[in-house]
Amino acid sequence: MMGIGFPELMIILVIIMIIFGAGKLPEIGSAFGNSIRNFKKSMKEAEENAEELPEATDAEATDTAEVTEGDSDEPKTDENPVASTTEPEAK
Repeated sequence: MMGIGFPELMIILVIIMIIFGAGKLPEIGSAFGNSIRNFKKSMKEAEENAEELPEATDAEATDTAEVTEGDSDEPKTDENPVASTTEPEAK
């Protein structure tokens, strides 16, 4: 329905040429090509990392012991975490 055909592309190209000038078009084209190349490269690396990630987490899961709620390494305090440290405790 909203396809871009040859006439539309020509109009867009003419507008770009008017805005940037004919001298800048090769620079813009090469920058656009480098951007696409880098995007494809990063997508491929992300897919490879995503494939390697589940294998690493499976190996880690078998090496570590099961942790329950009571086995936390954090110290337990009876302090109120919402209380401000600038207010005196007794009023």
